[in-house]
Parts: sequence; structure tokens; C-alpha cells
Amino acid sequence: MTRGALALFALGATRAFGEAVAARLGLALAPHEEREFEDGEHKARPLASVRDADAYVLHALHGTPGAGAGDKLVRLAFFAQCLKDAGAARVTAVAPYLCYARKDRRTQPRDPVTTRYVAQVLEACGADRVVTLDVHNLAAFQNAFRRETVHLEARPLFVAHFAGRVGREALVVVSPDAGGVKRAERFRASLAAALGRPLANAFVEKYREQGVVSGEAVVGDVRGKAAILLDDLVSTGGTLLRAARACRARGATAVHAAATHGIFSANAAEVIADAALDSMVVTNSVTPLALAPAAFGGKLVVLDVAPLVADAIRRLHEGGSVGELYGE
Repeated sequence: MTRGALALFALGATRAFGEAVAARLGLALAPHEEREFEDGEHKARPLASVRDADAYVLHALHGTPGAGAGDKLVRLAFFAQCLKDAGAARVTAVAPYLCYARKDRRTQPRDPVTTRYVAQVLEACGADRVVTLDVHNLAAFQNAFRRETVHLEARPLFVAHFAGRVGREALVVVSPDAGGVKRAERFRASLAAALGRPLANAFVEKYREQGVVSGEAVVGDVRGKAAILLDDLVSTGGTLLRAARACRARGATAVHAAATHGIFSANAAEVIADAALDSMVVTNSVTPLALAPAAFGGKLVVLDVAPLVADAIRRLHEGGSVGELYGE
């Protein structure tokens, strides 16, 4: 491998996504070996020289049956350190979904701040830079790391999707909780610019007490409008369904949901199949999806985020600005 060459690796089940990213970059995935041992331990190593290479390691850190988030984090960290030991000039960890990002502050006495612990693990194991997509709390993510961080957004994909489908109907962009208002506002502004007309905004109250979520007041006017609920992820679907029903009860003509990461745990298929939701849009940041699209009764749309990740990697490798992907 020539000095400074781009080497792209994709671990485990992220390989198919990695191949799509590599194809966009016009190169092949760098070869590597992953071995499993009888006692649950594992080993991964590159199968070609990475000396002086600019190495990128793709690994989505969502938990799946037989491969929890902690296990995936360890695999990514160990492989990053292995690349550094093998002489890579720089190692960038690319985690389209970053595990433990929801636990970014103390909400009870002696709570862990797990986002910071993830940062310490990756930094201790050789990651010079971390790239992720639509993290739960951007400020907490940026403050947790002491190395370079790059935050990508699926916003342009959602804008293109909805701009091509909404026509002239009245729209309101809704955050399903107060914490996501800034994310929803950026999307509202981008969609309004694409449509060339103003759009309303709103948010739904949300309270969590010992794991029980409540609250259904809607701040903003949704009556007579099609609502687009925007969130960073959908796990059980409970938060989105609660917000969808609240919007319906206040006169919304339709409710569409969009979330970057389709975790789909527990009874998510039944929740999203509810009549309160007209459609559910996610990206393929989590692959493979825990549930087949058919499980959602035709409501699920999956947008391909591989080109965005590839374009970001190209710009980073060439010393360009990722902000240019968003016109910044």
C-alpha cells in the first residue's frame, strides 16, 4: 500500500454496507480476517500492509442477537489498535450508529455517563478520529471526545424524500420530545427551502419516570396539516406512536415518521403498523434491519446513507470539508 493511501475496512455484519461505501469511492474493501474462538473471544487483523495508510474502519455499534453493542465496541477498538500497531498513519473509526449515545448525562445519583466511557475506550485503542451519523445529543458527543469528531446528518436524504412527495399540502414538522427540537428545526428549515414555502413546527411533551413515558400535550398548531415526526432513532416505536396519536387527536390530516436509525426492538412492528402512522422512513445505518420491511405493512421506507458516508470519507481523506455536504 502506498504512503497515505486510503484503506477502508468493514467489520462483521457491516460488510455489505461497507461494500456499498467502497463502490462509491471506487475501491475495494481492504482485506482482513476475523476469527471466533470457542470461548467467545475473537481476533481480527488486516491481511495486507497498512503501514503509513489512512485507515477507516466501518462498524455500526447497534446490538443484535449474539452480538451486543459492547461486543461490537470492543471489536472496533481492538481492530483500531491493531491497525496502529501495524503502522497505519491514522485510524478513523466510522460508526454510523454509535452505541450508548443515549446515556450522555446523569439523571439519577451515581448514574454512569456512558457516552464519555465509549469515547475513552476508542481513544485509548488508537482511534485518531470518530465519525458517526445523527448522534442522540450532538453537544454531549462532541464534548465526550478529546480527538477529532465528525458528525454526519441524514437530513438531506429526508428532505429529498419528503420534498418529492408532499406536493402543496400544508405541513408541520414535529419533534416527538423537547430534546429533539433543534434537530427538527434544522430539518424544517431545509425542507422549507427545498419546497420554497414556509412550514410550521411543533413538539410533543415527554416525561420519563422509572422507564415509563408519558405526556401528550402538543406545543404548536397541527390542525389541518400533515405532520412529519423527526427523531434520531426508533427502538420500540413507543415515543413516535405517542406523538403520532397526539397529533391525530389535535387534527393532523396525516402523520409520517422519520428516524435515522431503525433499531426496531421489542414489538416495534406492531407499534409502527398502528393506524396513527401513515409511513415510517429510516436509513440503512443499521444493517441488516432487525425486521423485514414487509413486517410494517408497506409503511417502511429505507433510504441509502452509504453515498453520504462515502462522500464524507473521501473529503476527510483529501483534506476537504465535510460541511460542504450540507452547503456549509
